[in-house]
Amino acid sequence: MKKYGNEKSNVVGDLIKEYREKKKLKKKELCELLQLHAVYITSTELKRIEEGNQILKDFELIAFCKVLDIDYQELKNTID
Repeated sequence: MKKYGNEKSNVVGDLIKEYREKKKLKKKELCELLQLHAVYITSTELKRIEEGNQILKDFELIAFCKVLDIDYQELKNTID
């Protein structure tokens, strides 16, 4: 598993958590919304994603962006 600067496996976990909290969604609620986009993630997996310890597949990242209304430019800035 590839690690980044601060020992994380993904760089967007903090952004996902920030947007989830802005929308006042519990982890379970976000997981249920993701299911509507054919993304099946448990709240435990979501916790690991937000902590940066689980890698996201591209289609999962797209679903997160749609459900949480994450702006592409902010996502790109996070990745860069």
